[in-house]
Amino acid sequence: MYNCDVGQSTTRPSGGRGARERIERAAAQLFYRNGIHATGVELVAQQANVSKRTLYQHFASKKELVDSYLRGIDARGGPPVEKRLNDTEMTARERLLAIFEMSRAEVVRGCPFHNAAVESAGSLASTDEIVRTHKLEFTRRLVAVAHEAGVADPHLLGQQLAVLFEGATAMATSLNDTAPVVHARAAAATLIDTALAAPDHFGN
Repeated sequence: MYNCDVGQSTTRPSGGRGARERIERAAAQLFYRNGIHATGVELVAQQANVSKRTLYQHFASKKELVDSYLRGIDARGGPPVEKRLNDTEMTARERLLAIFEMSRAEVVRGCPFHNAAVESAGSLASTDEIVRTHKLEFTRRLVAVAHEAGVADPHLLGQQLAVLFEGATAMATSLNDTAPVVHARAAAATLIDTALAAPDHFGN
């Protein structure tokens, strides 16, 4: 989930230093919580405590603001659940399974990149490209961790886990229920352990 402190933004001056940061913070919260199409620039400006003129001085269009929102998530290392792939305090196998461990709060709105792709429906070319790049990079990270785990075919396992993760998180969001990711975790464990037990696995 992406948490923005709304209360702080309403006490700050509308212009000057920090206006862009407030706009980005407000947009991130509103786009994720309410959806891109349901959030107008007027609401973003209001929550950021800036004028529409100031908003457009920083972002020429709503599309540009949407793209900035998604790039900002990537700049922070991706959605919280995906960051678990970088947690070196866990083994590689544990990190691959950790992305399937979500609270109810984390599945309510789901993946911001998936949501953006659905809302775009092919109408926002630059947004679609950001989403595509993110998903390919996420899959690459899964492959890298699978390789670290020492599976026989890390590319195959990474691709399988990416599809499993995408489907499970989308269904969990649709149902507003964590059950799909619970089942997906069990399936992921089976996939990982089967890959580790493959005949050409050398245990490294």
